[in-house]
Amino acid sequence: MTVRPPRNFNPSLVTEAGLGILEYEMMSERASTLGHHGLKVEAAIAALRDGEVKGRQGVEHERLVDIAAEAVWAMFIHREICGLRNSRDVIQRYDIPNKVLARLGASPRHP
Repeated sequence: MTVRPPRNFNPSLVTEAGLGILEYEMMSERASTLGHHGLKVEAAIAALRDGEVKGRQGVEHERLVDIAAEAVWAMFIHREICGLRNSRDVIQRYDIPNKVLARLGASPRHP
């Protein structure tokens, strides 16, 4: 679902036609996708922590780390596309473990 901004935020009617509407729609899609990536990171980190609590080791643990690293990597890439270059706040907000950060951009070891 798309929502247009109120008209009182629009300084001129020029942006109502064409490019202004397109830019707004693109920003909306970027924000939605960024939120989706955030949810995936939260779920992957939660699964990793749950696996550690349950004592998962070896291949199972490595697979959880790989999944979390892949989700974090995808979110970092999307953030850079959106112009958000600093990832320190994301690392703190999601409490991303160092073992996940160490695998960013690497291919998963286990298929």
